[in-house]
This record gives sequence, structure tokens and C-alpha cells, in this order.
Amino acid sequence: MMSLRAIARAAPRTLARASAASSITRCQRTSASILHARPAAFLRPQQASAFSSSVLRRAPAGEVDEELSAKLASEIEFENDVRENEPLPASIKDFLDNSPFQLEDIPGREDVTLTRTFGDEKITVTFSIADLHQFDSGMMDEDPALDDEMDALESGRDGRGQQNAQGGAADLSEDEGHDDLGPEDSVAPARLNIVIEKPGKGALNVEALAQDGTIVVENVFYYKDAKLAHSSSPEAVHAAQDTYPGPPFGNLDEDLQILMERYLEERGITQSLAMFAHDYMDVKEQREYVSWLNNVKAFVDA
Repeated sequence: MMSLRAIARAAPRTLARASAASSITRCQRTSASILHARPAAFLRPQQASAFSSSVLRRAPAGEVDEELSAKLASEIEFENDVRENEPLPASIKDFLDNSPFQLEDIPGREDVTLTRTFGDEKITVTFSIADLHQFDSGMMDEDPALDDEMDALESGRDGRGQQNAQGGAADLSEDEGHDDLGPEDSVAPARLNIVIEKPGKGALNVEALAQDGTIVVENVFYYKDAKLAHSSSPEAVHAAQDTYPGPPFGNLDEDLQILMERYLEERGITQSLAMFAHDYMDVKEQREYVSWLNNVKAFVDA
């Protein structure tokens, strides 16, 4: 359904077209009557006028360009002020200064990579700021169950308001508990892809979450060919999917789970890495956003 604004914009065009069509019809009828009344000798072929390209000129710059550029500049200034006033989280500095991992962060890319050696093993940990975007999108999605809960909550508040207006007492403790959101409800986890490979022995591929300073292992895969744990080519993805994935980590024997977690801790998959990954995602996302703003502004101004 068209909005009132769209209808208002379309109405003059519609009226203009209708008027033009009516005028054309009248002109056609008048021309026809004149042609029938004139003698044949009066009818002479008309020469087509030469087409002039002088009217085709370069369109001026859009009217909104200057306003858009100013808005982008304002946003860039705001983000730079935020970065200057917010110091780098201590978790990032401590990790980079004391961890055996080497950071690989390529500007313009979403993925961040940490690498190290442990004996004859090569360990790679990858996470992405795309998790932040997916988390934000998930929070914005409408949840019917949540809507129903919020409607019930608002209804309860309205009822209490009426009771209070009548002098009745209201107990707010129950609904206040729903208003308090824990960290797990508002903090995006960092999804870690951990690859531990040995020369000629294949690789372990561990999927885990870094959240609230903890590492939560979800799955552990083993590949005879270590390339399957790194490559994103269709062939490698298909081969990896055909490999037996093993049971979900939570279904393993509890002692086995504990030993696997200690195995990862010895290789640096620790609480400090969990805190670093989470905090670094925010820092990199802000940095990439400012870069994106500058690129868009440069394009608009060009």
C-alpha cells in the first residue's frame, strides 16, 4: 500500500499525465479535421529537424551530497572522540604483551587470527567481528514469545497503576527481576575456531565460544588432512562435511571433557584469551567502522 507521502508525490504527476493525454487527444482530433478539409496539394512532407546534442549536458551534483558529506564528517569526528576518550582495555594490552600468540589483523577484513607454536604443533585461533553484527541482528529480530511477555508485563504494570491510584499496594519485585538483564543477554560472544596441527599427523579443529571470560567448547573435529581445517574451497568444505564429526562435546564423558579443556589451556586457550577476543572485537569493529566512514565520504566528495 502506498504511503500518503508517496500518493501526494504521485498525484501531481498523475494529473499532469491525464491533462497531457487529454490535450493530445484534442490535438489529434483537430489535426485530423484539418487534414480532411485541406486539398491534397497542401499536404507537403516535412523535413525532420536536425537533432541537437547541445541539450545533453552533464547533470549537476546531487543536492544531498554536501549534506551527506557533512553528516559523515560529523560521525567520523564523534567516533574519533570516543576512541580518544576510551583507553585500550587492559585485557588487550596484557594479552599482547604476555601471550605467546602473534596477532594478525588485516585492515578491511573481518577476521582476526592468532598463531603460535607449541612444541612441534602449530596453533591457529580465528575469530571475527561478524559475530557482533549477527548478534545485533538477532537482538533486533522480532520474537513473538518475547513480545507476548512484554505485553503481559506492560499489562501488569497498567493494572498495578490502577491499583495504586485506588490506594492499593503493588509488589514490584517480580517484574523488576525481568527488567534486569544479565551479561549473557547483552554481550556478544566471540566464536573461536581453533586449529591444532602436527606435521604429517593431521589436525584437531575445535569450535568454542569466548564469553564472560570463559571458553566453552562446543565441538572437536579431527582431520587426517590438516588443510581441511583451514581451506574454504568448495572441495575442502565438502570433504570436511563427509568426515565423521564426533559427538557433541557436551555428550562426552565428564572426565574426558575436563582433560580436553586442560589440553587446550596448556596451549594458551585460557581465560585471558577469552577476554582478549571479546574486547578486541569491539576495538576492531570501531576501527573498521571509522575506516568505512572515511571511504564512503571520500567517494561522495570525489
